[in-house]
Amino acid sequence: MTDTLKVGAVVLTMGNRPDELRALLDSVAKQDGDRIEVVVVGNGSPLPELPDGVRTVELPENVGIPAGRNVGIEAFGPGGAEVDVLLFLDDDGLLPNSDTAELCRQAFAADPELGIVSFRIADPETGTTQRRHVPRLRASDPMRSSRVTTFLGGANAVRTKVFVQVGGLPDDFFYAHEETDLAWRALNAGWMIDYRSDMVLHHPATAPSRHAVYHRMVARNRVWLARRNLPIPLVPVYLGVWLLLTLARRPSKDALRAWLGGFREGWKTSCGARRPMKWRTVWRLTRLGRPPVI
Repeated sequence: MTDTLKVGAVVLTMGNRPDELRALLDSVAKQDGDRIEVVVVGNGSPLPELPDGVRTVELPENVGIPAGRNVGIEAFGPGGAEVDVLLFLDDDGLLPNSDTAELCRQAFAADPELGIVSFRIADPETGTTQRRHVPRLRASDPMRSSRVTTFLGGANAVRTKVFVQVGGLPDDFFYAHEETDLAWRALNAGWMIDYRSDMVLHHPATAPSRHAVYHRMVARNRVWLARRNLPIPLVPVYLGVWLLLTLARRPSKDALRAWLGGFREGWKTSCGARRPMKWRTVWRLTRLGRPPVI
């Protein structure tokens, strides 16, 4: 029965969007089925007044997105063990439908191998989904649900057994590619990931480059991602492909300088523990449509 699955939610905030945060929490409270326990993590900022019953954690400094979300996971016990499923939602997002949590319960109850569900992000004004928000190479049809090899960080649900088995998000990444790092580890452990177009999070359409550190961290973390997770022969192939793709996109001089600086930093600094995926996982990723060379 789906009502046996306990669902919690983690919301990370910088404290600068109190109205949007309140609207998100209201949309979570309106979900069908059992009440969803929510923790809001203030990432280096005090929290605004929140509804009764919402758990709160205020961090003294901004520790980054993955480390902040890990704090939210641990607010539900080691590895989030107090609940079966955790929703991760951007503080300026909103669940427009009341059945999203129940759809998650049904999905995880029906498929014991399902570890992560990635929601469809849609602009609240236009209803459109940006291509980059469809976590697969064939992204032209955002309304098509499918098995995938990664997921969207602020619009997803994770079975907490995944965290217990493979650990949380990589703290040191701070921003960018932390989802793929967790996804690859989960897939290597035998879990599956679904993109579901019927599970929707409203979020304004934005460009990732709005973040000042975008180009440096994207490059640095991609190197770390490869060094941590890929078999040795695939590391130069994966990073060579992304170097060529970056150059083909003809970034500005400043953007390219920042990207190349991050690329060098990724080689010169510690990437954390190395746990290369099995070759059968490489084959699984390939069969799912995204071999780990792109």
